[in-house]
Amino acid sequence: MVRRGRHRSGGRTTPKGTRPGEFTHSASHHDRSGEPPLLADIRRTLDSREPLDFLALASSLIAALDPRQDNPFERAADAENPRPTLVEFTDSFIGTDRVEATAVLAVLAALSNDELQRARVRRELARRDHTLPPWLATLDASAATRAVVMSHVLGDGDNVMVELTMPTGHALSFVTYIDHNLGTVVKDAYPVPDSLENVVSLMASASDDPDMTFRDLSLADARERITAAIELGAMTYPPFETDTWPACRPLVEWVTRLLPAGGTGYVRPTWDEGATRDLAARFFASPYGADLDDRDHRSLLESILWFATDYGPGDPLRWSSVAVEILLLDWLPRKVLAETPYLALAPDLLRAFVRFCHAERGIRTTLTDETLEAVDRYESEYLARINAPHLRGAAALLAASGLLNDEDLADFDDEDLKDAEDYLDYATYALGWLLEAVGGPEALVTLNDTALPDRAFSWTGIAKDTVERVAEVLDHCDRFCDEVLDVEYRSACRRFLERVARGDPAVFRRKASSKTAAAAVCWTIGKANELFNAGGVRVMDLTAYFGISQGGVSQRADTFIRAAGYQRGGAPGEINLGDLDLLVSTRRRQIATMRDLLMDVDPLD
Repeated sequence: MVRRGRHRSGGRTTPKGTRPGEFTHSASHHDRSGEPPLLADIRRTLDSREPLDFLALASSLIAALDPRQDNPFERAADAENPRPTLVEFTDSFIGTDRVEATAVLAVLAALSNDELQRARVRRELARRDHTLPPWLATLDASAATRAVVMSHVLGDGDNVMVELTMPTGHALSFVTYIDHNLGTVVKDAYPVPDSLENVVSLMASASDDPDMTFRDLSLADARERITAAIELGAMTYPPFETDTWPACRPLVEWVTRLLPAGGTGYVRPTWDEGATRDLAARFFASPYGADLDDRDHRSLLESILWFATDYGPGDPLRWSSVAVEILLLDWLPRKVLAETPYLALAPDLLRAFVRFCHAERGIRTTLTDETLEAVDRYESEYLARINAPHLRGAAALLAASGLLNDEDLADFDDEDLKDAEDYLDYATYALGWLLEAVGGPEALVTLNDTALPDRAFSWTGIAKDTVERVAEVLDHCDRFCDEVLDVEYRSACRRFLERVARGDPAVFRRKASSKTAAAAVCWTIGKANELFNAGGVRVMDLTAYFGISQGGVSQRADTFIRAAGYQRGGAPGEINLGDLDLLVSTRRRQIATMRDLLMDVDPLD
């Protein structure tokens, strides 16, 4: 089986000394001889004066039953000892007439993410007459009252913090670290039994970092950011695990549900080809880059800008030590297929570019020095990787999947074989990409390369006052697909346009170009199918066809994706919508081929 890979550190998280020391609870504690350990733990935490002790235990129990932590490619390894489901777990407490069981059911009524399950538990609670602690008896009346975001100038990630106020006067704070280097996903989270004001004060004093900022965030925006980051993180394999995450995920999701809807999530910076060309021109005209102004350095900078704009936070003018690590030890050796002398230019080019970028942004010299120290630290390993005759690209994936036999591997020496685990890391990450692209494990397992059928546009559910504008957009989309692409792309564009029009009619009530809207639809479907990576159709071909500039297409597409109810998954610069009806047969075939390579293998065994 595919092993779990290693996730990189991902940048600054919560300052040391501000996290709780323990979140997990021992299941071996006994209050009475012969009593089930779990009931003893429940009673012990229930008797605590701090509500978080009991809530944390209940959350960790629910999280342990969450299938989102499973390896989606495990076949029947645990068939003989299947893990109980949350329904079965709940039934065991419904069948137990004790105050400890009633207390757990009270928490399940709030924390379960299944509305039908919550209703079922509430009906059971209405029949019981056990006396619960006041904070637990009034748990449903708790409210999320404030949100704060803690950010760093280099943009590796944010701590989004939400305060929960209980009717009994207890205050809890929930800190969620969202990592942008790894795809804007939740990498860690934990609860604190204190008010948000005190937590922020403690963090500010403990960090002692002039580049760290705290600002209030609207409750709706906090909900959107946390929810999207949890959902994307749940589709990432291997999952992120810390001593508190995902044990506290049920608690975080409960608090997030208490926040109002309608907020704005993270919006990536937009860098079109013109903007990146201007940035490169400024660099090579500056004292930092003037001595490097030749064809190879210009070409290599294009690759670095590709990484900087399409991956991580998406801002090519902000460089952290983590971004340097990812670029040198993973991205460049894996993504850029070129001769070693050419790739060896990267460290010196990166040093000059970091100095230039940080000077333009006015970033403190101390931070620039930290980033440059990272280039020094990783340079020798980077050079070793690009000099070693190790596999890259598709060949590396074959090695990670175990499809290179012993005779093939015999061509490499012992030092090269140390890269096997790195290859395997790539393979496990790839599983997450595939799951995200198709919408989950079931869709991936049953995926085939059947062509999308020719389908008519459905006007059902589309607001009457938008019909004329939607028809204009549809006509432009159909023409582009008929003249440039094919019937499958036309069907996918029609389905996407239907969902946009039904999901948020307001986007077609605004004064905006129907050609730009059509380009955004076609661009979204093209990106989801990796159309522009195949070398046949370029983004500039699409925008030229519609007679528009490239700048506004991706922003309009983001609006349409939200209107249609999709989450924009994928690495920054990529789009995974998780809907098989939007994937053409060639893209399905690519995914199915990679799926077959990645399943049920482990070259390290």
